[in-house]
Amino acid sequence: MRIVECEQGSDEWRLSRLSIPSASMYSSIVTTKGKWSKSAEKYSDQLILERITGMPTEFHLSEWMIRGTELEPEARDMYTLMTGNEVQEVGFCLHDTLQAGCSPDGLVGEEGGLEIKVPMPETHEKYRVAGEKSGNPPSRYYAQIQGNLWITQRQWWDFLSYNPDGGEHSFFLVRVQRDEEFIKSLEEHVGEAVRLIEEKVNSFLGSSDDEKIMVVKSMLTARGK
Repeated sequence: MRIVECEQGSDEWRLSRLSIPSASMYSSIVTTKGKWSKSAEKYSDQLILERITGMPTEFHLSEWMIRGTELEPEARDMYTLMTGNEVQEVGFCLHDTLQAGCSPDGLVGEEGGLEIKVPMPETHEKYRVAGEKSGNPPSRYYAQIQGNLWITQRQWWDFLSYNPDGGEHSFFLVRVQRDEEFIKSLEEHVGEAVRLIEEKVNSFLGSSDDEKIMVVKSMLTARGK
């Protein structure tokens, strides 16, 4: 693992992950069953457009997403208070040999990591109730968590959902172990996405100016859908 030391959310962080498949989006490449996702090519095209333009994709942040980002340090501190685990904040982590990466909410000790979610109160409660029954995090984050484990080469990852107004139910915390079979699928399919990106970029660079304009317009139209 290689670490780009930068503040997450900064311009340096955005540029460090430019055109690189990142764990938060691995669910767009691999399904929870370890299969190639139908959305993989659309996500690949988004990364190709980043490579071509040199500009990171801009995402609309909802009020709750902004709130979650603001409360993340508080959730991290509460995690340390609850568990006694110190959390190391990092920027962007890169795979040793593949153009793939992740932006962990924290690394824990030598073998662990932390993923924090601060969702809407009703969503947090769904996560908590379902998770306490199953002993698992929400399935929508499985690829992200296993992707973090794959990139960082760690053994376990703690998933924390936090609602500061939830009283005694403010926290849902569960530990996820490495799933070697799923990680093998991740490596295969993310690798395929990286190869697809390289092939399309090389094809684009070898095309005429008019063809380049058509390709970019097509990608911009598709991204807006």
